[in-house]
Amino acid sequence: MTKDRIAFQAIGYLFIGVVAILCLIPFLLLISASITENESIFKDGYRLIPSKFSLEAYQVIFKAPMDMLRAYSVTIQLTLLGTITGLFVTSMTAYVLQRYDFKYRNHFAFFFYFTTLFSGGLIPAYILVVRYLQLKDHFLSLLLPGLLSAWLIFLMRNFIKTIPDAIIESAKMDGAGDFKIFIRLILPLATPGLATIGLFIALNYWNDWFHAMLYIEDRKLFPLQYFLYNMLNKAKFAETVVSEASIVLPEVPTESLKMAMAVVATGPIVFLYPFVQKYFVKGLTIGAIKG
Repeated sequence: MTKDRIAFQAIGYLFIGVVAILCLIPFLLLISASITENESIFKDGYRLIPSKFSLEAYQVIFKAPMDMLRAYSVTIQLTLLGTITGLFVTSMTAYVLQRYDFKYRNHFAFFFYFTTLFSGGLIPAYILVVRYLQLKDHFLSLLLPGLLSAWLIFLMRNFIKTIPDAIIESAKMDGAGDFKIFIRLILPLATPGLATIGLFIALNYWNDWFHAMLYIEDRKLFPLQYFLYNMLNKAKFAETVVSEASIVLPEVPTESLKMAMAVVATGPIVFLYPFVQKYFVKGLTIGAIKG
């Protein structure tokens, strides 16, 4: 290895290291603010090292630990079930759309693409879920809306196109049916693509609070994000009432509470990324370039 190449690699690693540290700083600020006294945030601003240490925000969040655990449980179940089902349905749809022997594949592809440009809107979706499907206060009202994404279908279709047709043809010659080919051949070969869209689906379910706001009134079905959203709104409301009525009550740490909620909500899902990173980059690149 030449000296120029060694110097180039050293500069490259140094540059990447600096960029990685810069990307890490906002997350460190988030954690620092979550363990900082609320008044110190207003007085001193956000700092990497807390000026006054306090766990009051986390005490507020975990004041009702059973409710928090139940919200975590709902979100984990929703994410796992939604990701597995979404992966299967999305990949199966993508596989059908890339089959040249499927006569109406271009028609169906257009229908999927059309939904990325126009949609029925919020009111028809609400009427469909609540009135016709009768899913008010039902777990399926959280699961079904995020099950399919037209963009992920096209991304997966482009990845499946990279699988040689000779593999499918040889399997057919051996007597394998379409579904068996899909399960035994396509899914194992499409692991990078599955990891890519799986991460997108999982993040979508984990961060979803909007559908819970629309369709869920039973507190036992509140996912984590909506549970934290309600908690923050109540804290802001209490702060407003106290300030307007001049009532002396314990101060609600609204600023540090926001940061602590972000840590609680994003912490678990952050650890998922390292396990799918190598598949994510490859799958996204192939799916985006291959037409």
